[in-house]
Amino acid sequence: RDRVSCLVGSEMCIRDRTQAFANHPRVRRLTSVSAKQAADAAYLADWRQRLEAVGNKYYPEASVRYGLYGDLRLLVVIRKDGSLEDIQVLKSSGYAVLDEAALKIVRMAAPYSPFPPELAATTDKLEIIRTWQFQENELGSE
Repeated sequence: RDRVSCLVGSEMCIRDRTQAFANHPRVRRLTSVSAKQAADAAYLADWRQRLEAVGNKYYPEASVRYGLYGDLRLLVVIRKDGSLEDIQVLKSSGYAVLDEAALKIVRMAAPYSPFPPELAATTDKLEIIRTWQFQENELGSE
């Protein structure tokens, strides 16, 4: 169907647009501040614990050896089945080794828990934005 006929507003174009909209994933973005609903907060807390456990087990040796510490901000996208869709560094720590370590830790910790039914009912993908803190021998996030 061409754009001109869609602009006329035919019934078929409205159905096409409605169907296209219905097929878009329902995406929810979470930060530590925005996770207010119980299902969101519980999922975020479990996700964070898993990442910190993996991160502290595989803490980057270069950070300890050379005293490299810093904060970086990541966007992590998780599908409702718990699989990892995407990771992006939103703000670098200033050290490529720390940024790469954070990306590696997110990948190593995947897959994550599937969304609980309450969250899965409204969300197909979860975008989680977190600040990672590489501190002396410890990984934290907020």
